[in-house]
Amino acid sequence: MSAHPENTYTTHTFAALAKSDAQLAPLADHHYTKAVSAERVEAAKAGLEKSGFKVHVVENRGEAFHTIKNLIPAGASVNNAHSTSLEEIGFVAHLKGETAWNNVHATILAEKDAGKQAELRRTIGTTVDYYLTSVAAVTEDGKVAHGDLSGSKVGGVAFGAANVIIIAGANKIVKDEKEAFIRTSEFALPAESARARDAYGVPASALVHYEVLRQVSPFTPGRIQVVLVKEALGF
Repeated sequence: MSAHPENTYTTHTFAALAKSDAQLAPLADHHYTKAVSAERVEAAKAGLEKSGFKVHVVENRGEAFHTIKNLIPAGASVNNAHSTSLEEIGFVAHLKGETAWNNVHATILAEKDAGKQAELRRTIGTTVDYYLTSVAAVTEDGKVAHGDLSGSKVGGVAFGAANVIIIAGANKIVKDEKEAFIRTSEFALPAESARARDAYGVPASALVHYEVLRQVSPFTPGRIQVVLVKEALGF
């Protein structure tokens, strides 16, 4: 059960980026790189469940991989936002192979015309059966916070996708909504900027869109599931 595919993006883990990117180096040993206690994980689980999220607490990356895999039925259409956490548990590598799902992300990337690809991201990319992502912060009182530059991730999570699966390492658990924004803007954004410099050759990323999910919509109960991992994952 603990086995999972290898991460094929090893240069984009936080530890690797902190070594290769001088701008990120000062955050190398930040407390947001560390998993919180089991008690705080349980507090976050209770808070999320009170807010209407379905929560799965797992011990490690292997369990996280198999939990997510088992949550998605055969034949479902699947898309994923960029997620270092999904990369680290091997799920992105898994999606690139043969699966029982319709991998919409692969369809989008196969379109090389930039304008047409952007339209696919807006349409089929956000309206899949299952949208997979991570977030920047999970609060002990039951909120999740995330952001992105383009808005595609926020759009899919907020409304577009029929179901959403969020993976979050125990390093992303914070006290409250105020700290969630601090973690997002002062830690996750610099880390994502380091990744963007390496991956895309741009100066930095930007927190253009920021969203806090305070509870699950009463119109779509059970739509959003959160997989909490008792390890540090992503940034």
